[in-house]
Amino acid sequence: MPRNSVLRGSEVLATYRCKRLEGRYQVISADLNRDGKPDLIALGEQMTELVWYENPGWQRHVIVSGVHHTINCATYDLDGDGIPEIALAYGFTMNPKTSAGSVVLLQHDGDPRKPWRIAHEIDHLPTSHRLRWADVFGDGHPVLIDAPLTGIGATGPEYRAHVPVVFYRPGEWKRTLISDANEGVQHAVTPVFWNSSKKQALLTASFSGIDLLQADSDGKWTRTEISRGNPAPWPKCGSSEAVLGHLLGTRYIASIEPWHGNQVVVYLAKGKAWTRNVIDDSFIDGHTLWTGDFDGNGQDDMVAGYRGPGHSVYIYSAKDPKGHEWQRYDVDKGGIKAAACTIADLNGDGRPDIACIGGNQLKWYANESGGTVR
Repeated sequence: MPRNSVLRGSEVLATYRCKRLEGRYQVISADLNRDGKPDLIALGEQMTELVWYENPGWQRHVIVSGVHHTINCATYDLDGDGIPEIALAYGFTMNPKTSAGSVVLLQHDGDPRKPWRIAHEIDHLPTSHRLRWADVFGDGHPVLIDAPLTGIGATGPEYRAHVPVVFYRPGEWKRTLISDANEGVQHAVTPVFWNSSKKQALLTASFSGIDLLQADSDGKWTRTEISRGNPAPWPKCGSSEAVLGHLLGTRYIASIEPWHGNQVVVYLAKGKAWTRNVIDDSFIDGHTLWTGDFDGNGQDDMVAGYRGPGHSVYIYSAKDPKGHEWQRYDVDKGGIKAAACTIADLNGDGRPDIACIGGNQLKWYANESGGTVR
């Protein structure tokens, strides 16, 4: 992957001048108007609106207003009308005593460009932080995963408490515990196809490190330790992100460590164990990490970004098919306080692009690698 051949200079989709909107936190892609083009949904802790930007003109539409301290959302088409419902977590603070942890389901009223309605109040689980839809039972019916940031009774900077991961079945919306074995700050949960092409498992990242949660055919859950993450003493231990990537003939797990940390880490399987390899330790407040095949060579690259001084977004590409050596390429060096990124083909050319959000900006980085997705 030659330097600068993958992504052209960024296109700024939205820039916000008001200081109170500095807390831009998440961007995800979903087709919200059934035109076959992925749109972008954006939220921020200091915003009181959930908004979406319509591809290709990027017109801004308000989904819902009057929601404070929004922290995460996830989309899935529950009713089959071609427009996904949106699960939203808001009322977030890091203190379980003051965190409302509201989780609601949003549904359009016929025109997705007009305000949506709260179709169901799902739960109030303090510090609800990461929402994901996942088909964890392999029956074709995804459930909503909720991974709070901390456990009840946790206080900083130690945050010593067990923290749950729960799920809700659509229609029932009953909170069901998956596991509360993770400890400290639980910053990430990622659905992955681990041992099955139909049933998803969950990778979690917390002070406990990286762990795998899997449901068996009877609905019972097992937790497998992948790694304890950064070996430093508590509270600098563990992991902050966990995503799965594939190379030619092997797979890897990528992480940012420790929590909001400085290290980009690649884990490679060695028998039943996973070896830890730090490939970059220059981050300050690392906060986003995803994998995708940007040049069509059948190998997943990594996209990683951080929010602290020097804030940047990079791509990491394996120099060998086993993932022992990696090369870093600039996507946006010093240009965005990257709180979150998403990967989607935004211009319909068959190549995955990147959109990132942070500070007061939402940016699109177009893929001009010449490769196609396999």
